[in-house]
Amino acid sequence: MTDPKQPCEGLKTVRDFIRWGASRFSEAGLFFGHGSDNALDESLHLVFQVLSLPWNLPDDYLDARLSISEREKVGQLIEQRVSERKPLAYLLNQAWFCGEPYYVDERVLVPRSPIAELINNEFLPWLEGTPVHRILDLCTGSGCIGLAAAHAFPKASVDLLDISEDALEVAMINIDRHELWGRVQTLRSDLFDALENTTEKPRYDLILSNPPYVDEDDMSDMPDEFHYEPGLGLAAGCDGLDFSRVILARAADYLSENGLLVVEVGNSQWALKEAYPEVPFIWPEFEAGGHGVLILPAADCREYQKVFRHRIKNSSHA
Repeated sequence: MTDPKQPCEGLKTVRDFIRWGASRFSEAGLFFGHGSDNALDESLHLVFQVLSLPWNLPDDYLDARLSISEREKVGQLIEQRVSERKPLAYLLNQAWFCGEPYYVDERVLVPRSPIAELINNEFLPWLEGTPVHRILDLCTGSGCIGLAAAHAFPKASVDLLDISEDALEVAMINIDRHELWGRVQTLRSDLFDALENTTEKPRYDLILSNPPYVDEDDMSDMPDEFHYEPGLGLAAGCDGLDFSRVILARAADYLSENGLLVVEVGNSQWALKEAYPEVPFIWPEFEAGGHGVLILPAADCREYQKVFRHRIKNSSHA
């Protein structure tokens, strides 16, 4: 058993600490689902971020020795990850999305959406030929999806909406860190509600959303790591579709003529398919892993809007 007073005895190099961290994480049976999916990658992320090392570090540098203070800091964080089972992003107050770092804490979910891959590909082929002037990130949380989209489409203005004031405070930190003042703004809103109060209803070329989508069964069976995340950003009723139903029913009112709706529904994908079997949702496959993201062009949002509205049941947002 590791001595908590001397957790790093005998460890000297970057390679030593990555190996040791991986061993501790595997031994403790941690859950990985907040940026990595195995003990070795989790340990590498921790060590590299604490030491501010680039991801493309040459192999020779793995044999570089840590200073005493670095060894203490890395060792303490590895032990804290094991003892508290808190997601690494919260321990570091940093998560990576679309190749960029974002500030995070327990007020927001840890960024991990496969929508990142769509952003990196600029939503091709579905947006091919469509200029993107305005983007909406609905249920924005940390703001990472909307801010990454702002980087991908440098001429677009971006609105970040969330019902949580705490989440919007985090999003503002990230707007500041990414120096996107003026082009990106936040607005407190229960889904689309605040947009109804604007002088002219906005129209977006891209509506992106990673809303709560965890159903009751999954909420009751989550690993310890997920209990650090705000329940407001996870729970979505019996079938996980409480918020997605409303987004589908109202999106057509806010999309430009050739706009695109992109919504992550995760494991609730199967419930959504069953609820709307006639709707031609596009379900992209992801090279980097992930699933449960639907794409629906504005024309289809309009064509099936009556269907979406008709089937909203037992929703406080209806």
